[in-house]
Amino acid sequence: MIIGVVVGNVWATRKDERLNGLKLLVIKPIDYYMRGDYPTLIAADFIGAGIGETVLVTTGSSARKMLNKEDSPIDAAIVGIIDKTEEEKAVP
Repeated sequence: MIIGVVVGNVWATRKDERLNGLKLLVIKPIDYYMRGDYPTLIAADFIGAGIGETVLVTTGSSARKMLNKEDSPIDAAIVGIIDKTEEEKAVP
């Protein structure tokens, strides 16, 4: 799973019909330890997340299971809105 922040919305008037009705959000992954800069990803939102919220994202077949449609063309889905995280500083 991935922790990330919702940084935007995606609107597409032309898309695979199996994506109709899905809310698509742009997610910027957070890495608390490596301080790497990871590329953004698009995730289907099933729980009502909004811009600026920290979310939990699942990828792969687990994302498709959120729809109960294994043939759906999604590979990332928001499965939770995070209220708080607690991290320890990594020792170099």
